[in-house]
Amino acid sequence: MASKTNRRRNMRRSVALSCQVVREDDFRLIGDETLDVSPDGMLVRTSREDVEPGQSLIVSFKATELGIWFDTEATVARVLSGRRWGDGARAVGVRFADDGDGGGPVLDPVRRMILRGAFRRRPPPVPRVRARTA
Repeated sequence: MASKTNRRRNMRRSVALSCQVVREDDFRLIGDETLDVSPDGMLVRTSREDVEPGQSLIVSFKATELGIWFDTEATVARVLSGRRWGDGARAVGVRFADDGDGGGPVLDPVRRMILRGAFRRRPPPVPRVRARTA
């Protein structure tokens, strides 16, 4: 049996932050609270049902004890509708833009390193899927 590889570059951390996540095309608010954060993206609680994977977003949040603002473009990576066991709430997984995406503001490597350091002592989020039983 082949082992599954972890496609994540960075560990997610369970962090509740205030944020502003808006759709780029009409500037409608998508969410204003994070459930978890990594240097690559975040999971954002939302009440909206009209969000689809691939949509362009603008994300702004303040993190770290230094009060640094992080402003970047992002893309909806996945949508959790809140119907599955363990979902808890409706949410969207967001991937931050980087240098290879082109376009607007990106989360540069220095800011990603700041995020990584700021949250390294935070626990990872509790798994949302049930463990398989034999």
